Amino acid sequence: MSNSADQNIDEPADERVQEVLEDGNLSDTELLGELENDEDSVIANIRERRMEQLKQEMAKMQEMRQHNHGTYEEIPNEKDILKITTSTKLCVVHFFHKEFRRCQIIDKHLAPISQKHFKTRFVKINVENAPFLVEKLKVQVLPCVVSFIDGISVDRIVGFEELGNTDSFTAAALELRLSKSGVISKPESQRSEEQRKTIFGFSGGDDDDDDDDD
Repeated sequence: MSNSADQNIDEPADERVQEVLEDGNLSDTELLGELENDEDSVIANIRERRMEQLKQEMAKMQEMRQHNHGTYEEIPNEKDILKITTSTKLCVVHFFHKEFRRCQIIDKHLAPISQKHFKTRFVKINVENAPFLVEKLKVQVLPCVVSFIDGISVDRIVGFEELGNTDSFTAAALELRLSKSGVISKPESQRSEEQRKTIFGFSGGDDDDDDDDD
């Protein structure tokens, strides 16, 4: 709810409270009754607005669910991939080959990640079925995971170099790497760490600078 909405609700209520308090003809019991009635009216207004907001959010979630958000699915042709990436605000596309073991490792991790980040669409396509996109996006090394925001390719993960260069990297490592592009929200653990640093007034970058000075 916006600040302006809060003001629209609270300001008239404050004026009414002042009127009631200044009414010298009311007994203490009557005064409390008037204040409780006004408070109930404000709370009901807030509740009604919140319910409407929740209804809109639920309708949006239902629409996204119908478009397979919250799942990780294989798309058979690049025409559909183009349609998905251009019509979806946030999208992750895994370009894979069915015989590449490392592509299967990416699949294993993207499946649970897709369920955690409902606002982002997660799909994959066999490079054999996407010659145009492979050439256009210059996909040369597999696995290749490309992040799209508003139909634009903004980031890619090629191979496992950024994931510790090991087959045993975790889903959390992949999730954190994907979040750097903004295609998914930051993992809860990362947000908590950043909040802790903000509270204590330091960051990793500041620590590095201090070390350099020494």
